[in-house]
Amino acid sequence: MTMSHALNRGVRALAVATATCGILVAATSTAAADDGPTRELLRTDCESGVGKCSFNDPTLGEAYLGKFRQVSDSLFNCSTSPATQSMTWTDSVGSTDSVGVSVTTGGNIAGIVDLSVTATYNHTWSSTHTESSSLNMTVQPGEVGWISRAQVMQRVSGTWQTHYDSPKWGHYYWFWGDTITGPAKNGTDGKSNAVVVKSRKMTAAEKKSCSAGSKAGRAFVKQH
Repeated sequence: MTMSHALNRGVRALAVATATCGILVAATSTAAADDGPTRELLRTDCESGVGKCSFNDPTLGEAYLGKFRQVSDSLFNCSTSPATQSMTWTDSVGSTDSVGVSVTTGGNIAGIVDLSVTATYNHTWSSTHTESSSLNMTVQPGEVGWISRAQVMQRVSGTWQTHYDSPKWGHYYWFWGDTITGPAKNGTDGKSNAVVVKSRKMTAAEKKSCSAGSKAGRAFVKQH
């Protein structure tokens, strides 16, 4: 065998080894490589357990107060005096990944992130938070009132590693970066959850409906 033939065989052997055992990066949600998987396909394998996945080197960002959202029914005051009523509210906050996909719809994703954060920071990470209570609310005549709540949120960034027992898309391992945004414990980094009563003037159509049937001259609740 000539030196050139031996060299060519060595190059081909290295190429095959790289194709089957190499480590590539799934950099975008559309394509990890020209013939590789999308990030969504890799994520699906993590959720189902087809791929043995871990969330490596988690880094927690500073907590912040999320957006206010309506968490109660609405109280319409069709009377001529202030209306006060006890309103029950319920709020459930989940987690999403860097492309806005929920991580709380089943599968292994949330548990893998929790395991990684717990091991690194010695405290649990929760993918969901649900809270409920009641609050007295006063609404002025001709107005609509409701209860809004804002949850303390926190981002955790890391790198997913997917390992297959047999090469998939030509490789045993695939990696991609991700940031998970989810609810944080009240008081994290000095931030606190907030519950407020909000109100607005009725629209012309809402005022017109006040004179219809049993709604006339009284306050009524409309489901959220």
